[in-house]
Amino acid sequence: MTTDTAFAATGAKAPSAAISLILAAACGLLAANIDYAQPLVGLIAPALQIPNSLAGLVVTLTQLGYGLGLLLVVPLGDIFENRRLVLILVGLSVLALITTAFVPTMGLFFAAAFCTGLGAVAVQVLVPYAAHMADDANRGRAVGNVMSGLMLGIMLARPVSSFIASYTIWQGVFLLAAAVLVLLAFVLRAKLPLRQPNNTMTYGALMRSIKQIALTTPVLQRRALYHAAMFGGFSLFWTVTPLLLASPAIGLTQRGIALFALAGAAGVVASPIAGRIADRGWGKIATGIALLAAIGSFAVCLSVNPASPLALPLLVVTAIVLDFAVTTNLVLGQREIFLLGAAIRSRLNGLYMTTFFIGGALGSAIGGWAYASGGWTLAASVGISAPSLAFLYYLTEFRKRS
Repeated sequence: MTTDTAFAATGAKAPSAAISLILAAACGLLAANIDYAQPLVGLIAPALQIPNSLAGLVVTLTQLGYGLGLLLVVPLGDIFENRRLVLILVGLSVLALITTAFVPTMGLFFAAAFCTGLGAVAVQVLVPYAAHMADDANRGRAVGNVMSGLMLGIMLARPVSSFIASYTIWQGVFLLAAAVLVLLAFVLRAKLPLRQPNNTMTYGALMRSIKQIALTTPVLQRRALYHAAMFGGFSLFWTVTPLLLASPAIGLTQRGIALFALAGAAGVVASPIAGRIADRGWGKIATGIALLAAIGSFAVCLSVNPASPLALPLLVVTAIVLDFAVTTNLVLGQREIFLLGAAIRSRLNGLYMTTFFIGGALGSAIGGWAYASGGWTLAASVGISAPSLAFLYYLTEFRKRS
């Protein structure tokens, strides 16, 4: 059975526990590839003679590859057999990671980093794939379960990379990641059912349709803007906080910062909870609560005096609450856009992810500038403005209905 109809005609209301676990693990392992290099820049740059002015490209090019993949590759899930597409992208990731570990020059490393990000968009093929396996009443739960793996991969990538590099050479991080993905490919090939979309449009027509979907889908526009603001604040926090933790005021070591990052991983439990809440029809009120929780977390940030002994505990609380809020809003948004139609689900997901990915990139850039210009207080003030603006926009939903 390879058609959409056959794929959904298995009689199951949601993916089995085994399939959900495989999809969650795959999303986590693939998403982690985007962030492995971030804590290793200080080791990679001198090894490859990358000047300080270009060192940021170690991370930026991976993110650029991922961003372009969201727009140019993820929509293929609407016309191309999904399992095969995922396996091709996993294969690209394996080759890119191995190349990253062995390249002798800066240029080749940057090319491999770009391809690593491009291959990682397999994650965003798997998320709508999971949504296709569930009926409407269980779609939020299916997406939430898979997204828990994705968020865990994002949260753990940096501390895991730091820990591995502290016991071996930095190349070992990428070689280990490649080996794990090879095993993952065998599991996906053996366990995932085929899904061949009924859509027969060409790639050119598929790309042209994206603009029309973006301009004529209000639910997508609203949910994408909500999460662009949320993810902008999230990226700002995780860009600036390590700088504060390493400053003389708090003085954590690199390993201590890695342990701090693990605290944020507690927010991963929000994914399955958010999915179930959305399935019960409580998505709108849960969105407001998530936005308010993000605002509250930054309010705690503003109260932090770096010289105080309470600074570290308060930052841990902020990290947990913020990650919980952002993860909840992400799953609520995906569940809502996935209800708009199976035929365009991959394109919806690509547009949604691209929009908030841009928000995250802006949050990181502005956060670094704010911290350098006005310290922790200015950075936290900028951070609280993003979810605050999203909440004001959220209130217009009720005004329109009344």
